[in-house]
Amino acid sequence: MRIALGVEYDGTRFRGWQSQTSGVRCVQTELEAALTTVADQPIQTICAGRTDAGVHATAQVVHFDTTAQRPDHGWVLGCNSNLPKDLGVRWMRPVSAEFHARFSATGRHYKYLIQDDRVRPTLLRHRVTWTRKRLNTERMALGARHLLGEHDFSSYRSSECQARNPVRKIERLTVERSGPFVVMDVQANAFLHHMVRNIAGVLMAVGSGERPTVWPADVLKSLDRRAGGVTAPAQGLYLVGVRYPERHDLPEFGGNLLLLG
Repeated sequence: MRIALGVEYDGTRFRGWQSQTSGVRCVQTELEAALTTVADQPIQTICAGRTDAGVHATAQVVHFDTTAQRPDHGWVLGCNSNLPKDLGVRWMRPVSAEFHARFSATGRHYKYLIQDDRVRPTLLRHRVTWTRKRLNTERMALGARHLLGEHDFSSYRSSECQARNPVRKIERLTVERSGPFVVMDVQANAFLHHMVRNIAGVLMAVGSGERPTVWPADVLKSLDRRAGGVTAPAQGLYLVGVRYPERHDLPEFGGNLLLLG
């Protein structure tokens, strides 16, 4: 039997999603340990998108295979009773064998939160990226328009990116102010390693006035990561949605962030 889970986590104290060497705290390791306890057999998971150290998720999707039979609420409550408080399962759903958390996904949705204030945040220091420079969201939105559509995003990916094809299609990219926060909202068919954080870094330079609004296009055309700005910090990044074909009938969840009210 194949089961899909909806998972959320505070990435502050995790070294990312993927299991690593012993002693390194990772989301996958903790989740698989809890599932193994509930199933009473070894469980291996696959996620929709591997997040880096410090990155948060309100809507990560995971699948695993098992012969264990448990009621739906048994998987959710059993997992959560064996998980740390910064990691939790929101729902479970039996799915067909054709479902794959990563390869069945047709889109991913991220939000990047920035607090531009002269005074650094204290309570939200692990939840937002802080800059003391006031950002002009209209300039950032103008710059963002150059990245819409299908492009080779080689200049917006990490040098460690292992994707064979750097072409991605950005379906939505907006920048708006919400109270004390600047919110970058981006949806695409898929993302390259560090792509969202590199886009955020470029748009922050545009918003501060350091670069012109056409600069994101210049960076894009260069196909050279060295042409871009600094990679924005991890703590402002949230995976808030994964899109699948309707036939998989998965719950919609995770699009809103509590701190945005």
